[in-house]
Amino acid sequence: MNSTLQLRHEAHRFVEIATGDGKLLWRYVYAPQTPANEAPRPYAHPVCSLSGDVLTNFRPNDHSWHHGLSLTLTSVAGVNFWGGPSNRAADGYQWRDDHGAQVHRNWLALEPARLEETLDWCEPKSGRELLHERRVLETTLVPGGWSLRWTSGLLNVSGHDLALGNYHALGGLAGSHYTGLQFRGARDLLDEHGDATVGISAEGGLSGEAAVHGTPARWMEWACQHDGSLRRTRIRFENPAGPLPWFVREKNPLAAFAFHRDHPQPLTAGATLRLDHLLTFSSP
Repeated sequence: MNSTLQLRHEAHRFVEIATGDGKLLWRYVYAPQTPANEAPRPYAHPVCSLSGDVLTNFRPNDHSWHHGLSLTLTSVAGVNFWGGPSNRAADGYQWRDDHGAQVHRNWLALEPARLEETLDWCEPKSGRELLHERRVLETTLVPGGWSLRWTSGLLNVSGHDLALGNYHALGGLAGSHYTGLQFRGARDLLDEHGDATVGISAEGGLSGEAAVHGTPARWMEWACQHDGSLRRTRIRFENPAGPLPWFVREKNPLAAFAFHRDHPQPLTAGATLRLDHLLTFSSP
């Protein structure tokens, strides 16, 4: 395996990280051109295995606001940074004019193994900044694959306390605690052939969506077999700081690093929410 990485930068659009021999690992679109009601934000797509199989899905027909691998917050004081319709206890899911946007501001590092940027999370219409983020994306080649470490510091610059919500906590929509870093997988992650080595598992011997969804664990894995090539990839989602109540949907397919579940998480004025996540893509 070539142990080096290379970077290609399309100014004001995207960055691509590839192996030394030119195999694309992932493209990071930091100036998206997605619709306002999908909560525009930087995203990674395609994300590929070392063998070249595409692992992410961008704007799938069932949820067009799922953008590959991207950092989202379902609700920041009522502003929807996830995209799509917003759920409220009074009238359920409705399309509302409440979508925020993440805006790339500056590159602090632009290197093959390390991207570092600043972003602002802005309200709709007014453009007022609620959160200022410092994001670091680190790419590492590992035996049989590669890893992406995503760390973010989200500083509350609104001048007042913010409630970070999800629809399970805010409106009693049971199980809908999706928020945080989300991975919308390619349809190759679907499992319909009954192979026990393909599917979802997690720390503690958990197996399958019903067991993993909402259960605190430090890591979960999703093993898949690709159409066409018939190669296999194992994706490991890990939260180094400790267990998370994972959000997982087998049929979409989607996994989210949901950092809270039953209650909105407060973020006081001037405080910083720190997220540290690791994804590893390898051949079993």
